[in-house]
Amino acid sequence: MSTATSTDTQSPELHTADTHDLIRVQGARENNLKDISIELPKRRLTVFTGVSGSGKSSLVFATIAAESQRMINETYSTFVQGFMPTMARPDVDLLEGLTTAIIVDQERMGANTRSTVGTATDANTMLRMLFSRLGQPHIGSPQAFSFNVASVSGAGAVTFERGGTTTKERRSFNITGGMCPRCEGRGSVTDFDLTALYDGSKSLAEGALTIPGYSMDGWYGRIFSGSGFFDMDKPISKYTKKELHDLLHKEPTKIKVEGINLTYEGLIPKIQKSMLSKDPEGMQPHIRAFVERAITFTTCPDCDGTRLTEAARSSKIKGISIADACSMQISDLAEWVRGLDEPSVAPLLKGLRHLLDSFAEIGLGYLSLDRPAGTLSGGEAQRTKMIRHLGSSLTDVTYVFDEPTIGLHPHDIQRMNKLLLQLRDKGNTVLVVEHKPEAIAIADHVVDLGPGAGTAGGEVVFEGTLEGLRASGTLTGRHLEDRSTLKKTVRTSAGALEIRGASENNLRDVDIDVPLGVLVVVTGVAGSGKSSLIHGSLSKRDGVVSIDQGAIKGSRRSNPATYTGLLEPIRKAFAKANGVKPALFSANSEGACPTCNGAGVIYTDLGFMDTVATPCEECEGKRFQASVLEFRLGGRNIAEVLAMSVKEAEEFFSAGESRIPAAHAILKRLTDVGLGYLSLGQPLTTLSGGERQRIKLATHMGEKGGVLVLDEPTSGLHLADVEQLLGLLDRLVDSGKSVIVIEHHQAVMAHADWIIDLGPGAGHDGGQIVFEGTPADLVAGRSTLTGEHLAAYVGG
Repeated sequence: MSTATSTDTQSPELHTADTHDLIRVQGARENNLKDISIELPKRRLTVFTGVSGSGKSSLVFATIAAESQRMINETYSTFVQGFMPTMARPDVDLLEGLTTAIIVDQERMGANTRSTVGTATDANTMLRMLFSRLGQPHIGSPQAFSFNVASVSGAGAVTFERGGTTTKERRSFNITGGMCPRCEGRGSVTDFDLTALYDGSKSLAEGALTIPGYSMDGWYGRIFSGSGFFDMDKPISKYTKKELHDLLHKEPTKIKVEGINLTYEGLIPKIQKSMLSKDPEGMQPHIRAFVERAITFTTCPDCDGTRLTEAARSSKIKGISIADACSMQISDLAEWVRGLDEPSVAPLLKGLRHLLDSFAEIGLGYLSLDRPAGTLSGGEAQRTKMIRHLGSSLTDVTYVFDEPTIGLHPHDIQRMNKLLLQLRDKGNTVLVVEHKPEAIAIADHVVDLGPGAGTAGGEVVFEGTLEGLRASGTLTGRHLEDRSTLKKTVRTSAGALEIRGASENNLRDVDIDVPLGVLVVVTGVAGSGKSSLIHGSLSKRDGVVSIDQGAIKGSRRSNPATYTGLLEPIRKAFAKANGVKPALFSANSEGACPTCNGAGVIYTDLGFMDTVATPCEECEGKRFQASVLEFRLGGRNIAEVLAMSVKEAEEFFSAGESRIPAAHAILKRLTDVGLGYLSLGQPLTTLSGGERQRIKLATHMGEKGGVLVLDEPTSGLHLADVEQLLGLLDRLVDSGKSVIVIEHHQAVMAHADWIIDLGPGAGHDGGQIVFEGTPADLVAGRSTLTGEHLAAYVGG
């Protein structure tokens, strides 16, 4: 009896299953990581900090999250894996204690014209179901309310075998869809400016076509002359109706030219297929400029931009059609749904209410469901992806976030912090890559990577508590308590850009003069109308260079040298110095190694297994033919030049035989934005988000234009990098440019000469100018949310 009692009072031993409370990483070498080993606590919130390019994403996304997803994919049958993207195993010795990883990254949502906020979440699906059940008059199934489903009907004989005999039956089918037939569910129709396609005073032989790539010297010239549909020597303005129709609109027609079978097609359908089907961001600059010049997008007159058929718009619940519901601000739509009480669809209403409330909870209540997904900023897209996880019953999973505070006003960051802590408190592991001190402050565990970026980074310089980080002496630790002070003197403006009657999106007939020759910061809570005001009213004006948040596109063949246009003058200089063609010095053209086609590695596809990449034995990863590497400029061959860092190349091309002023100017801009450590030939796919944004900034800085518009340039930047950015902005203004920055970072606000604050809230609660003046006046007045947070930041 006494023995039993003594046993009962002893503390129970820890169950073996409860000992696995760490994620262990040993020997991680992905990208620039230098064989690092680290232990992360489970069911805690861990924040990863460090300068842009220090290896945070390589550790969190490319190692921990990637291996978790790869191992989950391996649990499926090989048949299913054949339909899934194959993922190579990260370069790491050991990973233990992994749980299912759910990645919520900053990738912008696809800019497909058919994708909206409603279709990207489950909101439209639920609304279509609701209207198919309760809408009056009843018009059909949920498909009848979908702008991605066209109405189709048909009939015909169907042949099939039954019991050894062949039987024919007449079958008919009818699908009622909600797609507007005029605009095919896009909400807008395209109209071509014919004067931008051709010069009517010239003939085709004289080069009348002004479309990029449509030269009469190549195959297009042969096809047009061989088609026989029109006279090549007659000016287009003198064409008959039939000739002009054949030139512009003729459907694909088989023709024979010089004994070769070809297809002739009119200019307009050809342009629609080759150019309009692409995302404008992915186009080459000269093609994008042509599309913007030649094609106008106007609201569809049949559906008034709602994308839906008249029947779908006629079916209503309490006087509201599905088009009305999708155009409402989500916070208002949530109120309307709460007012519906129909027991027959109670589960549907409950799910829809929860989804719409999640939008408001995460700070996106100002959006509408018909907002095109491609127009969401990186931060808005990330928070939209978060919505599906807010009410999840899953626990013990690893949530991985990439700077969830991007695009958030300091007022909204507190709400985001609360959501991250809620996910942790449900028993999940939360890993966050973050730069903002307000977000780092809630961490249970901090991992600081560095000490520098690129090859100077990739090491763990600190791990522990927030207090330990402050005292650590690392770059992050030193800058964590940084607080910018207000400028003692501000620049005076030299004129102004007038904006009158701006009413795009939620703007309320705004009139404002934006000062020129100074640093202007436009701020306000997320959804207050900042981008609508600046991009909607200023960005398309002459002399204005706008740099938005869109991610730069690039394959593993793209690198800083090709993206910035740096390779062009370098290739020409090599060609001139050696008396050969410039194409030899491109790994994507004639100079490419024939074995690996200029990739430097050979990819072996093993079906559902990992694709194996092995360095090319012929060129040893240098990407060029051996004969090309014999040509030199300033004692270096082209492969050695591409292996240089930006800083090294800047010195190399500044003087002597290798002096190239055009290349030096581009390299100087890359150094100015803090990318001196990048190598010229590093694939764009290996760069971090902050590095990509700064490459984009450096590229656009060379464009001619007196006004520069920057959309949140601090995205992805470490506290130390923000200082460098402020110095760059000052140099731009001092060089005579007017700089307008849409920004939430208080350090940039404090550095401004003039602040324009929009609000007071988001959506229809915003859209007004609530303050314009100097930062000192904003802090002194504290009349807006921005004023209060800026005053707290500068200690005013």
